[in-house]
Amino acid sequence: MNDASERTRIKSERYEAGVIPYKKMGYWDADYTVKESDVLCLFRVTPQPGVDPIEAAAAIAGESSTATWTVVWTDLLTACDVYRAKAYFVEEVPNTQNEFFAFIAYECDLFEEGSIANLTASIIGNVFGFKAVKCLRLEDMRIPYAYLKTFIGPAAGVIVERERLDVFGRPLLGATVKPKLGLSGKNYGRVVYEGLKGGLDFLKDDENINSQPFMRWRERYLYVMEGVNKAAAKTGAVKGSYLNVTAATMEDMYERAEFAKQIGSVIIMIDLVIGYTAIQSMCIWGRKNDTIVHLHRAGHSSYTRQKNHGVNFRVICKWMRMSGVDHIHAGTVVGKLEGDPNAVKGFYDTLLLTTLKENRQLGIFFDMDWASLRKCMPVASGGIHCGQMHQLTHLLGEDVVLQFGGGTIGHPDGIQSGATANRVALECMVLAKNEGRDYLKEGVDILKTAAKDCRPLQTALDLWKAITFDYASTDTLDFEATPTKSAS
Repeated sequence: MNDASERTRIKSERYEAGVIPYKKMGYWDADYTVKESDVLCLFRVTPQPGVDPIEAAAAIAGESSTATWTVVWTDLLTACDVYRAKAYFVEEVPNTQNEFFAFIAYECDLFEEGSIANLTASIIGNVFGFKAVKCLRLEDMRIPYAYLKTFIGPAAGVIVERERLDVFGRPLLGATVKPKLGLSGKNYGRVVYEGLKGGLDFLKDDENINSQPFMRWRERYLYVMEGVNKAAAKTGAVKGSYLNVTAATMEDMYERAEFAKQIGSVIIMIDLVIGYTAIQSMCIWGRKNDTIVHLHRAGHSSYTRQKNHGVNFRVICKWMRMSGVDHIHAGTVVGKLEGDPNAVKGFYDTLLLTTLKENRQLGIFFDMDWASLRKCMPVASGGIHCGQMHQLTHLLGEDVVLQFGGGTIGHPDGIQSGATANRVALECMVLAKNEGRDYLKEGVDILKTAAKDCRPLQTALDLWKAITFDYASTDTLDFEATPTKSAS
């Protein structure tokens, strides 16, 4: 009797029984011609010692698409050459040892339409635990026009939100209620009222205030909206406060969102930790109910901060704009939270531009057309104060929500004074910009001059003038650039 190798009808080396390299299985193709409809990914890969970087790239392509550890004959029952992802280019990462950029193309038909959950199940599913790679990070993606058209994108975005608020020509101003936890409902509402009356556009819940024993959600919503309505009546301006509807189940979140709408809130808030399916569901609810959806990026640094492993935040920005959130926290550069200046500019451009052009100095590796998906408003918060207003307006542009939590509520003369200090600082900086002055260079003097006629601003500048968070960013870019003003 003939042995198995002679009996098989498959003569291709691709179908030799057993385990063969991923490159040989067809997951590497240096001659591949990228199609407009392909989903493209850039991975930063650190292969295990002795693993060839091309084989590592092929393994990533295989394990994030159709492959398993051994040859399977059922490949022949599919259009396997089409469905295999193709690693097509590998290059060394500058100024590193044994780190490589691997470019991989995926056939668009591998992914369910309009589903971030399905997209990510492939792209970041099992492959990050693959033994052949020591570390792995998803640095960037190009989402093709055809696939983007299956997502709803932000319902309001920048333009509609400005129209609803009747605020143009300046950044929006906000603050986070502090302390995050422990206030009663009535005192919580008082913070909201005083901040809005003092000149803010928004107050907001923080990521971890949901419905704890010291203050249940319904009580908070009612007192908050009492403060919002009183402040709107007092100032004659549209005001809002982000009511966090994050909860244990979708049913609970829908209940909270519906109640927020019933009592007149223009905006709700969700946390990133609720997951991609829940985020998309709440964005669909927001679109149907004419409610702005704010996303707090709670938990992101657990997998976005380290440079050699995880998911770059610019990719999260793309997924969230596709999902339909209207706001997302996107960094401050200055302040207490992580933020390399050019990396943050790349995040803002990803959220605000209608088309992206490859610019490795901002961390953008692919040209990409946003297919008419609306812009997503970036939010800056975390250890910022009015003494940095010239830096914030220069670095972050006009389309941003500047949120000062401690920088409002920590004011010695009270919350309203803190809000007034921020509003006056912003208005004088916008005026200087419109007059054509070098407001970045002259910023300190501009603030000092304005403070002569505004005691709350003077007090704030005296209190926080020496406060800095001067730490090196861990997530820096690989290609050097001179910091420039945001394209927003």
